[in-house]
Amino acid sequence: MPILAIDQGTTSSRAVVYSDDLRVMASDQQEFSQHFPRSGWVEHDPEDIWASVAATARGAVEKAGNPPLAAIGITNQRETSVVWDRRTGQPIYNAIVWQDRRTADACAALKADGHESRVTPVTGLLLDPYFSATKIAWILDHVEGARARAEAGELAFGTIDSFLIWRLTGGRAHVTDATNAARTMLYDIHKGEWSDDLCELFRVPRSMLPEVRDCAADFGQSRADLFGREIPVLGVAGDQQAATVGQACFAPGMMKATYGTGCFALMNTGATAVRSGNRLLTTIAYQLDGRPTYALEGSIFVAGAVVQWLRDAMGLIRNAAETALLAAQADPEQDVIMVPAFTGLGAPWWRPEVRGAVFGLTRATGPAEFARAALRAVGFQTRDLIEAMRRDWPDLDQSVLRVDGGMTASAPAMQFLADILGAPVDRPVNTETTVQGAAWLAAHRAGLAGGPDDYAKAWALDRRFDPQADAGRRAALYDRWGRAVQAVIAMG
Repeated sequence: MPILAIDQGTTSSRAVVYSDDLRVMASDQQEFSQHFPRSGWVEHDPEDIWASVAATARGAVEKAGNPPLAAIGITNQRETSVVWDRRTGQPIYNAIVWQDRRTADACAALKADGHESRVTPVTGLLLDPYFSATKIAWILDHVEGARARAEAGELAFGTIDSFLIWRLTGGRAHVTDATNAARTMLYDIHKGEWSDDLCELFRVPRSMLPEVRDCAADFGQSRADLFGREIPVLGVAGDQQAATVGQACFAPGMMKATYGTGCFALMNTGATAVRSGNRLLTTIAYQLDGRPTYALEGSIFVAGAVVQWLRDAMGLIRNAAETALLAAQADPEQDVIMVPAFTGLGAPWWRPEVRGAVFGLTRATGPAEFARAALRAVGFQTRDLIEAMRRDWPDLDQSVLRVDGGMTASAPAMQFLADILGAPVDRPVNTETTVQGAAWLAAHRAGLAGGPDDYAKAWALDRRFDPQADAGRRAALYDRWGRAVQAVIAMG
């Protein structure tokens, strides 16, 4: 029987119907509105999210011929936070999106008071508005009567997966999975439970929080009116963790990098929650049968967005596919370095105030050199993350990096990535690994798919990019990149 996988992202919702052997039968996708009420604020209307999910789910099922479904799997944008009325199911405020920076001052104040030392050992996270805890507190403090209602048990909090499950089940299930819980800054990733200490620190009533379950578990039954009968929700994972599962990174030391607007790299560290000494995040990669598997994670704010910048702001290309063709025409004697810190630098720097710059310009520098510098910047930033992971995990050495996402279609970009890493880069046949990860979790729980070892055997390689640049050239380029990064930090 088929599986319905829901992929609820930052700018669109998508639904895919998979056969029981995880072949795509049909899909549907719909964008929804973004709201920017003030500088640095990013919101979504939860009703828009729900409407887009319901529409695409029905659309995909109809395109597949309305087959009887065995299960539903969900993957979602992480950290985005919703608070709703338990009685009516209506949100009391817009969803505050993971990109939102409105609580930066609150995080800075908590950090100045020394509270990061309370947060990081428990959650694996840094004190940053990226995560859910300060978003929840902001809603309770700024919506009239919300804090009193929350303390009276009238309000519920959830990341997007939890809100969708509430709606899918008609309010019968207030649940989440361990990977989404781990991104709230309220969850003890070592004990596997909500932290009373952190709930007190962030002033979030514990009664608001959902029950935490494995990634492959029983999350409740959908309403019968949605698909003609009740369908069990059996798989849930945050988007980057779902991609890790989709890439079959089940062994310690395996790494994946997903290239979209930004880039997120995760490395499986097995049963050990490695405390990063290089400002990476320690998180849960997935949890099966009550046992968490941990990961180190690094975030790049600008990956595919640099190509959008070349197109929209600079007018150097008409579409993303032209980037590699233009870059191939670049003068080999010019080593232009672009640091695309349009919204600051992510891991391992965490410098939101820094802005971008271009170095090495000459009279001969033109669009081709800009295009090549833009693609190379993605490789340089990925190496920054991998170098940090190597320092935290010395046995990593020359591990293969599995890649997915839109930018991986560019062979020159992937070849440069392998060259600058000095390690192989593997691109799978299916680069839409996030939604497939959610489908496998649900299929596994439904008994339609085998365990991780069986799924790993089915992972198929499209192309391996082996490093071709000599060590001296690699070292020289990376040294120039490092000096460019230090320069923009100094200017920031």
